[in-house]
Amino acid sequence: MGSGNAIRGSRVGAGPMGEAERGEAAPRVRVPFWCANMHETRPSFASDAAVPEFWDCPRCGLPAGQDQSNPPAPPRNEPYKTHLAYVKERRSDKDGAQILAEALERLRSSSRPIY
Repeated sequence: MGSGNAIRGSRVGAGPMGEAERGEAAPRVRVPFWCANMHETRPSFASDAAVPEFWDCPRCGLPAGQDQSNPPAPPRNEPYKTHLAYVKERRSDKDGAQILAEALERLRSSSRPIY
């Protein structure tokens, strides 16, 4: 038996909505974009809106451009660098050996014994 609720199954905003209630839709233009994997996507933009130079491909995530024969190159991913890798970029092996020798000399000259 029903609960007696007259609006059962309805929600706020439910019902047919036409252009009379929403207003007229803005004129649209579909612009093709291609990624490096040659996936094509055609997002729609308002005809008076500025179209971006690049668009993310929804299939692979690479940047896509409007020139099919020359799509943008995939971004170059740099591998993770450790602290030691950054230090080696700034210092030569000769510098490292000198710093190590100085540190060892300080430890040897200190009054504490080294184990």
